[in-house]
Amino acid sequence: MKTIIISEFKAKCISMLKEVDRKKESLLVTRQGQALVVVTPFKDKQASGVVGALKNTVTIRGDLIHNDMADEWEMEHE
Repeated sequence: MKTIIISEFKAKCISMLKEVDRKKESLLVTRQGQALVVVTPFKDKQASGVVGALKNTVTIRGDLIHNDMADEWEMEHE
C-alpha cells in the first residue's frame, strides 16, 4: 500500500485517485505522520465475474423433467 502525506494528496488528488483505480491498490493518506484515511479501489461485483461464478459447483443427479414423483402431487382441481 502506497503512503502519501495529505498536502501531496491535496495537490495531486485526481491523478492519485486515477492511479488507485488503475492499479487496484489502496492508498494511505497521512497527516503529521498519523494515518488519516485509506482510499481503496471500488470493486464492481457485476464486473468481477458474478456471471458463471458458481460454475462447476452444482451437480444434477437424475432427470429433472421426467421423474417418478408424479404420484406424490395431488391435483387440486380434478
